[in-house]
Amino acid sequence: MRAKIAILLYIEAAIVLALGLWLIFFSFTHENEEVAPLLGEISFASLGAFGLFIAGRGYAKGRNYGRSPAILANLIALGVAYYQIQGAFYIGALVILILALPTLYFAFSIAKDEG
Repeated sequence: MRAKIAILLYIEAAIVLALGLWLIFFSFTHENEEVAPLLGEISFASLGAFGLFIAGRGYAKGRNYGRSPAILANLIALGVAYYQIQGAFYIGALVILILALPTLYFAFSIAKDEG
C-alpha cells in the first residue's frame, strides 16, 4: 500500500511541477503587468512539488515523515476541487479528486494500521 501512495504522490508532484513550468512559459509568452504575484505562484508550485516528492519518498522508504504533509496537501486539494466545481471547471476538479481521494484513503489506512 505504501508503494501505491508513493506513486500517487509522485504523480501529484509532477503535475504541480508541470503547472509551475507552465507559469514560467506563460510569463514569457504573455504580457505580464504583475511580476511579484507570478513569482510567488511559481515559488509555491516549486515548493509544493518538492514537498510532495519528499512525502512520496518517505512513503516509499517506509518512513513516517511523509504522512502528515501528504494528508494536508490532499485535504487542501479537496478544497481546490470544491472551488473548481463552483467555477464550473469540472475536468480540473475531476483530475484532482481522482488523485486526492485515493491518496487520502491510503494515507489514512496506513496511519490506522501503524497506529
